[in-house]
Amino acid sequence: MTHTFSADSAAQATETWSLVSEPARWPEWAPHIRGAWGLGSPEVQRGRRGAARVLWLLPIPAIISDKTEGRSWTWQVGPMTLAHEVTPLPTGSRVTMSITAPGPLETVLAATYGPVVQLLVRRLAKVAEAQP
Repeated sequence: MTHTFSADSAAQATETWSLVSEPARWPEWAPHIRGAWGLGSPEVQRGRRGAARVLWLLPIPAIISDKTEGRSWTWQVGPMTLAHEVTPLPTGSRVTMSITAPGPLETVLAATYGPVVQLLVRRLAKVAEAQP
């Protein structure tokens, strides 16, 4: 069962998409991400293999497994699949992130990382609104 977390933003979908799809912009809304490489530039690209540095830990290998331009992208990080989606709304946009993992690991991730993901989507929505 996929666990999904969403937040609405007054920002247009193009701004929200830029924040979520461009690795160089991830630290603007995800302070635990210290960098990413090999995943595409300026946006993530389907099929790219690279890594993300979380806090001061070793790089975490990742693969961009799917992408729909301007709308969504998915990556595989270890055993977890994390999908990102931006939906245009009449008065802004909605950002959604979904976690999927095998068996009981998904329940553990939803309970431990899920609250972090919910905070991150809310932060992303607010950062998007604050863009000039």
